[in-house]
Amino acid sequence: MEEITEAVQNISISNDSQKKNRIQVSNTKKPLFFYVNLAKRYMQQHNDVELSALGMAIATVVTIAEILKNSGFAVEKKIMTSTVDIKDESRGRTIQKAKIEIVLGKTEKFDELMAAAEEERELANGEEQS
Repeated sequence: MEEITEAVQNISISNDSQKKNRIQVSNTKKPLFFYVNLAKRYMQQHNDVELSALGMAIATVVTIAEILKNSGFAVEKKIMTSTVDIKDESRGRTIQKAKIEIVLGKTEKFDELMAAAEEERELANGEEQS
């Protein structure tokens, strides 16, 4: 019975880690501006976004956050750093990796900037078709 109780507690913990507004960034899978644009979409839907990365991808997350802040789309709400234990299958041992989580929120002019960007895109598409 204790095993079932423990399993249920673990399930609730793992569900909590799958937040709807979290983006787990890799520096090998997608280009930088894929994540920048995805973060903008997440902020449109949820008002804030959590960018998360391990190890070498930390620099990518910081760059994404800075692009969003410097272009006026986001404000920094929270930054958390930690180390996590990861099982290295090839060596059969546990290694520690640095982890960062950055929570960004919309600025007051976020919606205005998004509308302007959409208008520019529509104009560009109109010029291409004519």
